[in-house]
Amino acid sequence: MTLILRRLLPLAVLLALAAAPQAHASKSQEMLFEAPRDLLNAQTRDEAFETLDDLGVRALRIVLYWYDVAPDRDSRVRPSADLTDPAVYDWGKYAPAIEEAARRGWKVQLTVSGPVPRWATNGARDTVTRPNPTQFQAFVTAVARRFGGQVARWSIWNEPNHPNFLRPQFSGGKPASPGIYRNLYAAALRGLQAAGDRKPVLFGETAPTGTSKMVAPLTFLRSALCLNAKYKRVGKCSRLRIDGYAHHPYTTRKGPFYKPASPNAVTIGALSRLTTALDRAAKAKAVKAKLGIYLTEFGIQSVPDPYYGVSYATQSDYRSWSERIAYENPRVKAFSQYLLTDDDPDHGGGPRYSGFESGLRSATGRDKPALDGFRLPLVAKRRGGKVSLWGLVRPAHGRTTAVVEYRDPGKGWKTLFNVTTDSRGYFVRSSAYRSGRVWRLRWTAPDGRRYAGTTTKSYK
Repeated sequence: MTLILRRLLPLAVLLALAAAPQAHASKSQEMLFEAPRDLLNAQTRDEAFETLDDLGVRALRIVLYWYDVAPDRDSRVRPSADLTDPAVYDWGKYAPAIEEAARRGWKVQLTVSGPVPRWATNGARDTVTRPNPTQFQAFVTAVARRFGGQVARWSIWNEPNHPNFLRPQFSGGKPASPGIYRNLYAAALRGLQAAGDRKPVLFGETAPTGTSKMVAPLTFLRSALCLNAKYKRVGKCSRLRIDGYAHHPYTTRKGPFYKPASPNAVTIGALSRLTTALDRAAKAKAVKAKLGIYLTEFGIQSVPDPYYGVSYATQSDYRSWSERIAYENPRVKAFSQYLLTDDDPDHGGGPRYSGFESGLRSATGRDKPALDGFRLPLVAKRRGGKVSLWGLVRPAHGRTTAVVEYRDPGKGWKTLFNVTTDSRGYFVRSSAYRSGRVWRLRWTAPDGRRYAGTTTKSYK
């Protein structure tokens, strides 16, 4: 605000502006939670739902693997049954979680993905090589007929630019997985149409980086949309219906501000690359303008992973910082937390630690600081002598009051100020920067329960 404008505004208006919560960049960003270990297990499902409810979760991402539910999945001979009929499949692993989420009124994004039954691989020896689009179309029709009334949004395939989920990634030195994926996506659209389902469908679900065995996400995006390196249309591809682009912007131990050297990689700190790529694709008429971005899988790995893991305290900070990055990008429509409970450790002796340690609990069920940090995230962004404090009372789902506390080195906690959030539980306030100072958020729920967020430091 300029000095002239300040002189024109009445003092009362200025005071009201200072007291009101700042408008946030994303008006309706959704938080997705993915917890397959907990929600797909009958012994842990009920407790997991209660924990997620207490954390303020109201939307889930569930990946439904074709192989898990298919009849005669290890046979090379396709069953003679009508494969568009939901009764042909065994939904027992997935139905209880989807149905419980629907009962609670939570949104479910269902990602339909391979691995696939062997009879759907055109004779391949594994279950991810060149899946048959015609068979996939029939399967998607069956999925939509079974779960269409309980699903808010569809997404097609998990990390199709990763060889664990789709092969071949390359053929003759050129990317092959984008073309395979495009055909699968188009088949899925036909399958949904056959079921009479018109809910939004996401394209992509891409992994963040590329290697000699894995197509980089922006290379994948261009090729799957029939664009060359300059985002010019090539070939005679028709435009697909795409309601949003899904991506998994994992980062490294360097944290959320890390930007990979490759311009075709997209981590949480390089989201502008994806926004620019989609805008250039829109200019080429390959997608609609201002296409929304859905960060459908994300997490910060902690110890005991010796390669990607950070300390528990750093995990909590990095996760919250990443959420603020997503929040401040108006194109991001959804942000995700991958895992409630860590995978079981498997040292294995290989080049990396097996599984994911991005959960809010350890593999043994011990709460990490990130659990409290997820419920009440607080981020302190330093700018000169000031700190911008961004926070969220996630369980409130509406306007509420909370307390921001601070602690200086060698001293106890003190109240910095009380805050009133906006209608979605967010607030932004500024304060003075002090070297060594840390902050936390405290909130009392309507039922009297008291919660404290994780201690957080500032970043510059």
